Amino acid sequence: MEHCSREHCIILISATGEWRAVRKLFPEETCLTSPYGEYFTRLIGRRRCTFFYAGWGKIAAAASAQYVIDRWQPDLLVNLGTCGGFAGHIERGEIILVDKTVVYDIYEQMGDFDAHIAHFTTQIDLAWLSQPYPTPVRRALLVSGDRDLLVEDIPILKKRYAAIAGDWESGAIAWVAARSGIRTLILRGVTDLVDSQGSPAYGDLEYFESAAFEIMEKLVRSLPDWLEKLA
Repeated sequence: MEHCSREHCIILISATGEWRAVRKLFPEETCLTSPYGEYFTRLIGRRRCTFFYAGWGKIAAAASAQYVIDRWQPDLLVNLGTCGGFAGHIERGEIILVDKTVVYDIYEQMGDFDAHIAHFTTQIDLAWLSQPYPTPVRRALLVSGDRDLLVEDIPILKKRYAAIAGDWESGAIAWVAARSGIRTLILRGVTDLVDSQGSPAYGDLEYFESAAFEIMEKLVRSLPDWLEKLA
């Protein structure tokens, strides 16, 4: 098993469109393969970083997060990606610094619903991350579910969790990392806004991939400044 120094950071990339964007940003890199997908390692600033295609959805996110933790024992686990925003509560292109995740698509009918939601809720420890932050972000909670945001879900997600955006993988990644005691940084950019009519990305993969490239380029370019915050 390969072990790396404590200055090794893992950059998890979840959605296929997000990974395609990363490959466009680093076309010179030769990828290796894992059970989950491609990865490559390069210096970002002063730190050795492995960009790892982790796969979409909670199952792939949880499994790949545990895989990279067990294999590399990184000092920091970073998840860069996209999310859908709630129209009227956040703007397209905004970056969320995630400080709490809620896995909302659990429907318990035999016991205490709130207790089961709480079990997979993770408060991310960002005490190591001093302010001012290196780039403009909104620090906020993110809800995660194995589906795109449904119009009818948004009112209850706003009321119950004060959510402003949602994705597929952050909840699983944060939960796994917390149990391994790994410092975690999740930055998600808003590609599209969901309102009563849905989202312009729904049914339009080209729209999503174009928006995802814009977000991923912004996140990757800012990464050296975020890594400088590591003690």
